[in-house]
Amino acid sequence: MEKRDVLRDPVEHIDIKAFDATPIIESMTRMSFTARDTARAAEILNRMLAEKDCTIILCIAGSTSAAGCMHIYVDMVRHNMVDAIVATGATVVDMDFFEALGFRHYQGSPHVDDKKLRELYIDRIYDTYIDEEQLQACDNTVKEIADGLEKRPYSSREFIQEMGRYLTTHAKKKDSLVLAAYEHEVPIFCPAFSDSSAGFGLVKHQVENPDSHVSIDSVKDFRELTEIKIQSPVSGLFMIGGGVPKNFAQDTVVCAEILGHSVDMHKYAVQITVADARDGACSSSTLKEASSWGKVDTTYEQMVFAEATAVLPLIASHAYHRRLWQNRPRRRWSRIFGPAFAGAHG
Repeated sequence: MEKRDVLRDPVEHIDIKAFDATPIIESMTRMSFTARDTARAAEILNRMLAEKDCTIILCIAGSTSAAGCMHIYVDMVRHNMVDAIVATGATVVDMDFFEALGFRHYQGSPHVDDKKLRELYIDRIYDTYIDEEQLQACDNTVKEIADGLEKRPYSSREFIQEMGRYLTTHAKKKDSLVLAAYEHEVPIFCPAFSDSSAGFGLVKHQVENPDSHVSIDSVKDFRELTEIKIQSPVSGLFMIGGGVPKNFAQDTVVCAEILGHSVDMHKYAVQITVADARDGACSSSTLKEASSWGKVDTTYEQMVFAEATAVLPLIASHAYHRRLWQNRPRRRWSRIFGPAFAGAHG
């Protein structure tokens, strides 16, 4: 068995524009269990889109981008359903930026000899495969971007915008979240940016430039996202998974308060997760629990306990076809951080 025999069937990303989930979601409103939770989550997302002063923050953890949901996030940015993004480094770099460079994820199997995969230099995400050699090419591209920048600390938002700038001339695939966010001035934050291919590339950059180099300032990330919350009269969270992106976005309310600003809790919140809340884990704390910390209001909140690739396409397709996004003003929050990092459509 050779690598080409294993990396044979690429993952195809679902297109929410190609089907209208409205009848399914409306039927689910009259059902029970996860179906009704899913329908209410769709309703809350549409409430966010309908409220013109609402800043919508998309939070992404887990591997849904590798599993076929990548273009959902791209379409949400392009069609004005997202104003800021908080994600894991893997979502942004190892999955999205990776594919923008022309590489692919491949369908595989969880029932496989992982030692054999290692011999072939193939990485596995459950039933999805990645070519490790291509991933290292992605690492080196991050290093190349860092090598060309002014040597100073950057927030992850600043660095990811430079990745978007790079893709304007180098992207082999235009359906990229990093590129779409750059073009529409939607800031992307990765509070654990180094936990990804970006980390490998930046480590190599720093080793080769020990006295003067690019670094990532995670505190600056927190300050910048908090500034967006301070300037947002109303805010809503649409969260895939949990972990650092979820808590980072929720904590902006507390941070703003500590800085002396009177801000409202996030008015809207949806979380799609399979995590169990009983162990007290941050990833799986319910939205009602977050209310006790002063982070999320509970009037319009919905937990959806489901694997995201099964319900996210329905919720997003419903929102797309309702077209409430057409009447929203674009926030273009990247502009508040200065013209040097504004996107291409300024």
